[in-house]
Amino acid sequence: MRWPLMRAAVAERSMEPGLHPGDWLLAWRGGRAGAPPRIRPGQIVIAHHPGKPDMLLVKRAARLQPDGWWLAADNPAPGAVDSKDFGPVRPDLIVARVLLRYWPRSRHRS
Repeated sequence: MRWPLMRAAVAERSMEPGLHPGDWLLAWRGGRAGAPPRIRPGQIVIAHHPGKPDMLLVKRAARLQPDGWWLAADNPAPGAVDSKDFGPVRPDLIVARVLLRYWPRSRHRS
């Protein structure tokens, strides 16, 4: 049996200002093994990079297209990798839907 929850650490700055490197996320993989979680536009997801299957991405599911999800970085600064670089992502490459950021518990603005 597969555990339906997973955790992941944010490693890059592409989802700032909402998520920062070092943030830890709790995500829902879905109730059935092999079935991708239900996704709606605007939700943050964890997905396999289409060209680098060992690499996981944390991105916003912007819109569903006939050939997959368009994943977008919230911070499109130079170096951010998203669907503008690799195109739509097949639904079977979506690993989980992010539920919450649990660490750090609070973030102080300076």
